[in-house]
Amino acid sequence: MTVRVLVVDDHPVVRAGLRALLAGADDVEVLGEAATAAEAVQQASAFRPDVVLMDLRLGDGVEGVEATRRLLALDEPPRVLVLTTYDADTDINRAIAAGATGYLLKAGPPEELFQAVRAAARGRTTLSPEIASRLWSAAARRSGP
Repeated sequence: MTVRVLVVDDHPVVRAGLRALLAGADDVEVLGEAATAAEAVQQASAFRPDVVLMDLRLGDGVEGVEATRRLLALDEPPRVLVLTTYDADTDINRAIAAGATGYLLKAGPPEELFQAVRAAARGRTTLSPEIASRLWSAAARRSGP
C-alpha cells in the first residue's frame, strides 16, 4: 500500500527537505505541499491524501491546530500527523484535542517519521518518544500515588 502524503509547512526549505526525504521511501508518495491552512484544505480536497504532515505555525497566521480542525471537517478527512519543533504541553494537548493522529518533533530521526506516516495511514496514534514520555508522566501525576 502506498501512503499518499501532503506536506504543510510555512518554510519552503523544510517542505523541500521533507519531500526529498519521503521520496526515499518506496511506499510513500508526496502529492503536494502547502504553506498555509487555506492551501492545505484546498490541496487535501483536491488530492485526498492519506496523511497530512502538519506544522503548528503557518504562513497565513492560522495555526496548525486550526488547520487540523478544518482538514478533519472535510467529507473524506485525511489523518493529520503534526511535525513540529514545538513541544510545549499546551501545543501537544491542543493538537490532540483538534484530532491529530500523532505528534512528532522535527529533531527526530528519519525512520521515526517513516514509521509514523505508515502508522497514521493505518489510523494508529504515533508520538515522538519525548512526547509520549511527557504525556505519560503528566497522566501519572494527575492520577496520584
